[in-house]
Formats: sequence, structure tokens, C-alpha cells
Amino acid sequence: MEFIILAGGLGTRLQGVIGASPKCMAPVNGQPFLAYLLDYIDRQKGTRVILSLGYKYKVIIDWLEKQELYFELDYVVEDEPLGTGGGILAAMEQAETDDVAIINGDTFFKVDIREQMKFHKSANASATLALKEMNNFDRYGIVETGNNGVITAFREKQFRESGLINGGVYLLNRERFLAKNLPEKFSFEKDYLERFVSENQYYGYKSDGYFIDIGIPEDFSRAQEDFKSIKL
Repeated sequence: MEFIILAGGLGTRLQGVIGASPKCMAPVNGQPFLAYLLDYIDRQKGTRVILSLGYKYKVIIDWLEKQELYFELDYVVEDEPLGTGGGILAAMEQAETDDVAIINGDTFFKVDIREQMKFHKSANASATLALKEMNNFDRYGIVETGNNGVITAFREKQFRESGLINGGVYLLNRERFLAKNLPEKFSFEKDYLERFVSENQYYGYKSDGYFIDIGIPEDFSRAQEDFKSIKL
């Protein structure tokens, strides 16, 4: 199984805490956050990882070259920011399998991706998103689904008492994604997910696994404690 890690972001909101380091290299209990993601991929039986890099990419590559990894590792580098969609597209053009798993370099969502992949294939989905139930939040938009799991709409951020959020773990059918002839630079959320949701080819896979997004200082601080006790 191939994985793409989106690790090209600037991490602007974290710079007051981690300085100019790439966000995926933010230290959590003495290890870069990326180390936990790679360990997670190893446990999910990943065979190849393609990193989509941009900001301070040499820092990431230098660290990777010192690691002992149990899967093939490749990377693509953005010469300029391409947006979340452009980062996926550049990496997807290097992928080889029919369906590819994609995770964010600043998010950890403990999903059984092998089970998610079974669901994805049985639904013949173009994309399957791992969804997380949240309560009393305003930081994320929500994802609406039908009875069979098909995604019917994406709703904007606002305070909600409960709802399903996009947990940042995607399975994409490579051929169908590339067939959209998307531009080099675009938003995966706006220009792919929201734009084509009416085709009823996107599905939601619900998981109650541990979730954290370290993109803001408060949750980055929480990760330091959580990762001491939670079995990742």
C-alpha cells in the first residue's frame, strides 16, 4: 500500500513555538511529529511512502536519511506553494498503485487504513475520507453523509454541538483523480472534494480512533502529554 504525506506547509501558527522548522518536524517528546506518522504507516503495512515537500524541505530530507525505515521512500518538492491539491497531484503522479492513502503531516488520526481500504474498494469510491465525530467545536467544517456512507455535502466552519469532521486521512483512486485534469496549483478541499461531491463518488468511513491536529499551539502542547500515554 502506498502512502502520500503532505508535509510542505509553513506552519505559520506554530512558528512562535517551534521557530522556523517545518511543521512536520515539530518536536513531540523528543521526536519529530513525522516520526510518529512513519511509525503509524509501518504498522499499517505501508510498502511505499511519497512525501510532498516544500518549505525547508532539506531539513526533512536530512533527518530522513538518518532513519532506518522498512518501506520504500520517495519525495516530490514544490518549487512554489501548490496548495493541498497541487501537493497531492505532484505526488500522485509518482504513485503506482490503483488506490493511494494520503495523510496530513500535521495530523494524527488513528484509523485502521486496511479496513478503510476494504470499505473504499467495496464502495467503488473515487475517494474515501476518514471521518471523526466531534462535539462542541468551531474549528472544523462538517461532512454530511447518506445512509450508505456516500458524502452528500461539505459544510463551512461554524460552532456546532456535534458533527462529523474530515480527519485528514484519504484514500484516492489514482486513475480517477488524475483524469480530472486539475491545475498544477489548487485546493484539494475546495477544488476537488467540494467541486465534485455531487457526483456521489465520495464516501465517509467513520472512526472513533484518537485524533489530533497540531496546527495550533494549544493542540501541539496537548500532543506532548497525549503521546506519553496513548497507544498510537
